Amino acid sequence: MQIIENAKVYDAIIVGSGAGGGMATKVLADAGLDIAVVEAGPFFDPADPEQKTQLRWPYESERRGAGTRYRPFGDYDAAYGGWDIEGEPYTHVEGTKFNWFRSHMLGGRTNHWGRISLRFGPKDFKGKDRDGYGDNWPIGYDDVKPYYDKVDKLIGVFGTNEGLPNDPDGFFLPPPKPRLHELFYINGAKKSGVPVYPSRMSMLTKRINNERGVCFYCGQCARACQVYADFSAGTCLIFPAQKSRGQVDLFVNSVVREVTTDEEGRATGVSYISKDDRKEYKLKGKTVILAASACSSARILMNSKSKQHPNGLGNSSDVVGKYLHDSTGADRAAFIPDLMNRKVSYNEDGVGGMHIYSPWWGDNSKLDFPRGYHLEIWGGMGMPSYGTGFNVNDFNKFFGTKAGGYGDILRSDLKKYYGAVVGISARGESIARKDNYCEIDPNVVDEWGIPVLRFHYKWSDLERNQAKHAHDTFEEILTNMGGELMGDKPGKDRDYGLHTPGAIIHEVGTTRMGDNPKTSVTNKYQQLHDVDNVFVVDAGVFTSQADKNCTWTILALSWRASDYVIEQLKKQNI
Repeated sequence: MQIIENAKVYDAIIVGSGAGGGMATKVLADAGLDIAVVEAGPFFDPADPEQKTQLRWPYESERRGAGTRYRPFGDYDAAYGGWDIEGEPYTHVEGTKFNWFRSHMLGGRTNHWGRISLRFGPKDFKGKDRDGYGDNWPIGYDDVKPYYDKVDKLIGVFGTNEGLPNDPDGFFLPPPKPRLHELFYINGAKKSGVPVYPSRMSMLTKRINNERGVCFYCGQCARACQVYADFSAGTCLIFPAQKSRGQVDLFVNSVVREVTTDEEGRATGVSYISKDDRKEYKLKGKTVILAASACSSARILMNSKSKQHPNGLGNSSDVVGKYLHDSTGADRAAFIPDLMNRKVSYNEDGVGGMHIYSPWWGDNSKLDFPRGYHLEIWGGMGMPSYGTGFNVNDFNKFFGTKAGGYGDILRSDLKKYYGAVVGISARGESIARKDNYCEIDPNVVDEWGIPVLRFHYKWSDLERNQAKHAHDTFEEILTNMGGELMGDKPGKDRDYGLHTPGAIIHEVGTTRMGDNPKTSVTNKYQQLHDVDNVFVVDAGVFTSQADKNCTWTILALSWRASDYVIEQLKKQNI
């Protein structure tokens, strides 16, 4: 097949336009570099009337807002993609399971996330020193702190400074006040000795520049904001980068097959398939920066085989794809009778997500699992998408009521019960293990002819014990709130309610950083040990996860790596 080559030589080719790719685009463009951004999905702008889903009524959807294979989180969710994309399969070895979420569009998965923007703390970078599990990062909190500070100021995040030792303070905008169901949670958590603080989330509660608006509390951040008040990589990083002094060329609907190399084994650019005409193209670049997400970047590297790199680019250590791990997840909900028959006299407006949260409070030295989790609270009276927050038949079964029906009776019952269900979710840290990994399936390709990933992943008893502890906590707090628990408490036969690996969409570790080239893929500046002009700026470089969401750390590390790229280009070292 003929490959069409672009004669232009870019300073950097960035693969992926999510958190890591978006930040690299902004920093490198501000430095005046000539950049190509290669994105597997279409262009997306939530302010475009043809693309926006914000402020649309459920009845405007043929499915009343229900999710589809294309948008599993709801018909109005901003993210295209999901765990199951037609023509782009992935496989598992028998007896294991990993759910891989992909969002192919400008801005990637930053178009769908809770925007929980937490810094990793000093202990999170040195896990092995704490409990002997996993490995320490080759960097510490002090190395990343200046970049966390920059990200706070550039993007905006609300919260409060609390002086917590492993949940570092930052530069915060004013947080919104707790809503009624969150006030109930505060009282219940307090009785159990669980701390509660204002959330730290990247929505603008006050203006920070002239390009972005201020949150107007529609509660629909997952739909992407038409005034750019919430953070997504497209609106907050790539669009501004296009106005900077550098040149940014976007190549959308372009699926990268491999990183191309020369006779010396150094990167020369990338090869991609255009979804528009199904032809293969080549771009040339002085550097290649992978930001396609942890698993996608690992897949590209493993598929980039050559005489100089027979095991895949950057994979002389055979570590690419290894140490894959996702956040743990567990949930429980309860019916709160005191929230029934509510009059909306208390302000229920707010951001799309929680106004409060509980960071990890436990002493793991006294528990049967080594790492912690934080608690997220959900409920309230936001506009429903599909359904009402509970299944009426299940509700009747649990509480012996006769809710539902038709017409006025249905309307009356919905008003009676809606907003009376409150849930708690735990999101925790799992341990990075070499035997949890992705590899290239030798027998399966996607519709573009590119070999796909095959996953090996199992939870251990450490994660199961953590989930068991979380469910004990859920029951105690929800009962303290006067709640009547919904559903059964999961036991050992159900892994104590752990979500399937990958379901929380925080996967990290497949191209881990380290000082030893035999046990890691990149150095502390996210530069491949094997090839000095290839960098990885997504969560693949994480040596370990934390009991926090990973996006803020991706952004900070990408900025740090991008500064290093600029420095090395100036010195003509790469």
